[in-house]
Amino acid sequence: MDFRTEVIVEKAKFSIKPFEKVLCVGSCFADNIGKKFETLKFRTEANPYGVMYNPASILHTIEKTLFVPDTVLMTLGTNRVYILKETNEIVDNCHKRPQILFREYDLSIPECSDFLAKAVNILKERNPNVHIILTVSPIRYRKYGYHGSNLSKATLLLASDEITKRYPDVVTYFPAYEIINDELRDYRFYAEDMLHPSAQAVEYIWEKFTNAFFSQEALIFMGEWKKIAEALGHRPFNPESEDYKRFIANTKEKMIEMSKRWNNPSLAQYNNNEIQD
Repeated sequence: MDFRTEVIVEKAKFSIKPFEKVLCVGSCFADNIGKKFETLKFRTEANPYGVMYNPASILHTIEKTLFVPDTVLMTLGTNRVYILKETNEIVDNCHKRPQILFREYDLSIPECSDFLAKAVNILKERNPNVHIILTVSPIRYRKYGYHGSNLSKATLLLASDEITKRYPDVVTYFPAYEIINDELRDYRFYAEDMLHPSAQAVEYIWEKFTNAFFSQEALIFMGEWKKIAEALGHRPFNPESEDYKRFIANTKEKMIEMSKRWNNPSLAQYNNNEIQD
């Protein structure tokens, strides 16, 4: 008997290779995935101008950043925007100014698609070989009411589908929203607020993500570096013991060896920042 409905994520048509330039922009889910990339020594930029929840604000980040990525993860959180009444412009952050200065507006499917298309075109112009992964954040918005939150997510899902069909060779959809809502349908996979995914759920989504998008080479590196990262995180009872000193020396040797084998000096440089005798 099968007691869950698994979301099958097929292998993508492209592969993310080790140490690529990766831009993660969007909701706090993009921050979570960005930290995963950073840990694995990818040249990563995650929400350089802060968390951006809607397609218009994601476009604004794409327009402003000077970072030219190989792979982009765009995570859509909501179709709701805030418009400054004085200028009639969408703002990315209200900076705690009085609510009376703004009006709320829900972007339509065509409007969401238009903002996303502009972002895709900018990224393609800067790097013709760029690959874009589009996803919808699984985090629900209680302040909208759950029906309103579902309508917002539905708008984003339909806009995402339109963009993946418009740019089939550039944009790929990753079903993070579906994994949480259709596969991990139990509150044990949520944080204490019952809205955000738990750390365990994020790890599960990350596993699905890497299996779908990482090259075999990147998966091998991830396995090797995980052991180094665990060693880096070790905190001994007695830092002055001979056993710990041997452990440190052995870890340093492994990092230097990996830096040579992977032709990436930054792996050895990590040594100086994180491990000290």
